[in-house]
Amino acid sequence: MSSEIHLSPRPGDWEDWRWQFRNRFKGLHGLKKLIPIPRNQEGDYKDLLELYHFAATPYYVSLIDFSDPDDPIRQQTVPDLRELFHRKGGSVEDPFLEQHFSPVPGLIHRFEDRVLLMSTTLCGVYCRHCNRKRNWSKKGVPNLSMGHVREAALRYIESHLEVREVILSGGDPLYLRDSILEEVLRRLRSIPHVEVIRIGTRAPVTLPMRIDDDLCSMLRRYRPIWVNTQFNHPREITPQSKLAVDRLVTSGIPVCNQAVLLKGINDDIKILKELFQRLQAICVKPYYLFHCDPVMGTDHFRTTLSKGMAIMERLWGKIGGLCIPHYVVDLPNAGGKAQLMPTYLLSMDGGEAIFRTIDGDIVKYPFRD
Repeated sequence: MSSEIHLSPRPGDWEDWRWQFRNRFKGLHGLKKLIPIPRNQEGDYKDLLELYHFAATPYYVSLIDFSDPDDPIRQQTVPDLRELFHRKGGSVEDPFLEQHFSPVPGLIHRFEDRVLLMSTTLCGVYCRHCNRKRNWSKKGVPNLSMGHVREAALRYIESHLEVREVILSGGDPLYLRDSILEEVLRRLRSIPHVEVIRIGTRAPVTLPMRIDDDLCSMLRRYRPIWVNTQFNHPREITPQSKLAVDRLVTSGIPVCNQAVLLKGINDDIKILKELFQRLQAICVKPYYLFHCDPVMGTDHFRTTLSKGMAIMERLWGKIGGLCIPHYVVDLPNAGGKAQLMPTYLLSMDGGEAIFRTIDGDIVKYPFRD
């Protein structure tokens, strides 16, 4: 099923990211264009969409096979009543205490040498597994679109010499107006102790048309910039997304991927193997595989830690090292990221280390402390 059937774009519209953004499927009205909603469930869907909004670009919707209720892109995009009713123990709105670590509105300073800026609350697609779902229905969430928030955040960074890296997140930073985005980049690049800028965006996946020549030309002026994106399934790698990545890479902007392990979507070794290999082939480094965070409204996406560990263990030796991301869990209460990589070291004693190989063999390795 393609959104083009519903929208009938004029020639050239489909490749225009602004047309895509204006014509997103939104709210209950937009959802009804995509899926049938039983009359006895309409009230529940209204409650769901008031709490967790719905919007999706025509491009991303066009990738969905609506004949398959378990389609991996559908599950990331289309609201599900389990977001309201499926709850596991330990899930909260803000497990990472971001508000606690916000010394000025719109800025999060959890780690000494880097800060995160809440660029905007806008997204081309509201991903159903988002760890900031709590902000979707709130009005006036501080972000860089607000001049006073922007100025306070930049002054904070200027006055904190320990900050060497700034991460633009949100929402999606690439949906800021170009003039605001460039102002932020220009100011950051003028701060001597800010060495690196990171942009966290799903635009290469959900709206690759946004990565056009004008944007890349502007970003190139403020390097070093790193882009972190989020491909979660091989079907998201399309000719359009490949072109978006190629434009960034040929502009001197490295692209890394931060996938999320999602139950029923990619918690399968064959799917992840294909995803990581295809990402490497388009010059995207698989950087992180995040275990799905304990955020309210996302519990139905969470698989077990043991399943994630088993997948990662089976990947070792099956694909090249450049294809393998760090499997991490972001610990609640600002505990930071903890790696869940398999270990092959069994013991170290008497000048000898004992390893288990990827094939299960035991190997002794001599060493001296």
